[in-house]
Amino acid sequence: MKFSSGVSSSLWALAAATAANAVISPKVFIVDFYDDEQNIWLGIPEFNLLEQNITLPGLSMKFPDIHCTKDGSVCQLVTGEGEVNAAGSALALVLSPLFNLTQTYFLTAGDGGINPKISTLGSVAFAQFAVQVALQYEIDAREKPSNFSTGYIPQGDSQLNVYPSYIYGTEVFQLNDALRQKAIAFAKTATLNDSSDAQAYRKLYAGDAQYAAALQTPSVLGCDTATSDVWWSGAVLGETFENTTKLFTNGTGAYCTTQQEDNAVLESFLRGHVAGLLDFSRIIAMRTASDFDRQPSSMSAAENLFNGQDAGYEIAVQNIYIAGIKVVQGILSGWDSTFAKGVAASNYVGDVFGSLGGNPSFGPGSVFDGQGAPAQTATPTTGSSGSSSTSTSTSTSGAITHVSSGLGLMLGFLLMFGVMA
Repeated sequence: MKFSSGVSSSLWALAAATAANAVISPKVFIVDFYDDEQNIWLGIPEFNLLEQNITLPGLSMKFPDIHCTKDGSVCQLVTGEGEVNAAGSALALVLSPLFNLTQTYFLTAGDGGINPKISTLGSVAFAQFAVQVALQYEIDAREKPSNFSTGYIPQGDSQLNVYPSYIYGTEVFQLNDALRQKAIAFAKTATLNDSSDAQAYRKLYAGDAQYAAALQTPSVLGCDTATSDVWWSGAVLGETFENTTKLFTNGTGAYCTTQQEDNAVLESFLRGHVAGLLDFSRIIAMRTASDFDRQPSSMSAAENLFNGQDAGYEIAVQNIYIAGIKVVQGILSGWDSTFAKGVAASNYVGDVFGSLGGNPSFGPGSVFDGQGAPAQTATPTTGSSGSSSTSTSTSTSGAITHVSSGLGLMLGFLLMFGVMA
């Protein structure tokens, strides 16, 4: 397979430019998922993300550019929606030789659904756990065993309330709670937007005592997020995934927001950490509430899905910026005193496999005996027979090392696809 001469020239030009110019070392990288989330950060008074526009191979065809401020301190990635788009774009960023991400804080900043037992439309939620709730067996609910409350069954098992025995590694991610608490404190200084449409829709939940939180005004809170490509609606599925969140986190997680990308982005970033390209403990997961994940008792699940999507959408998008800018500014203003050196985590940080070291409090425990996965930084060496091999040492010494590693990856892709033929 060969690229066209135009594509080949562009890739070679990118590789040459990388070697000739210093990489960008952002302090904050905002990660959004589609155009409305992207645009809410544009034309703001605090900074201009359009001062640098970097076309990056491997990004979404709809969102091919990384946007950065002139000094490169703040950048934005738009991944495209859904798990596949999110993983592909996030990994393209991680592997790019144009960025040194070793000290970067990532703010995933999107909207999503909200559990009315926990909060309401327009609220801003920061997650410690991201749970891939649909990574299970599924039987159509019309054909499930009569003693099952749901058609979702943990993989590898025949019972509902046992930990999955087939684990892929992306089921649960736990983030740095000390950093999350700082982000929550920053965001709480914001005055969140509300609307008459959101207020009217909240009133539909007034007759349900279990949904008292739905009647409140928007707030900033800490609670956890559920990832699935399926955009679900209804009390049955809502309760199912509440239970899944508790099960997968060994009772620690509190399901409140729903979305389609977070676990995908986190897996790409985790691999970047293993490769020595970023710091997984510098990730903040933020979601704003645009719609309720289930209906009030006066309404069907279908009615909530088809008629309830717009009530909180406008304020949810607005509050991405209103709350998120406080987090970005807090990190920038506190860079020298607090954030440059990192915020030490007091909890386990990583995936269900224990890939970053330590032992997760959820799942079967570390598959790496608490030592973490072997480092994967690509460093070509020559074996005793003169053949080429690859060592697995990790380096986070800065931009020069990162450029060298990134260029090696890029040139490998060029060779792989026949650009040099």
